[in-house]
Amino acid sequence: MPRWKPAKTKKSAKKRFKITATGKVLHYRAGKRHLLGHKSSKHKRRLASRSTVSETHQHHITNVMPFDHRG
Repeated sequence: MPRWKPAKTKKSAKKRFKITATGKVLHYRAGKRHLLGHKSSKHKRRLASRSTVSETHQHHITNVMPFDHRG
């Protein structure tokens, strides 16, 4: 039995985040699953787009996705 564990990608993180070619981490915005009736079309359209993760959280996400690094 090996003394060290090989690095593995967390599947939950892989499903939620995407790493671009330049190394930025993208995620979908929260708030577009249900209770959409009172939200405007503009608001729902904005929620549908991907946005970048802040620099603070980006480091943690790239740690749990060791084989998905780009750049």
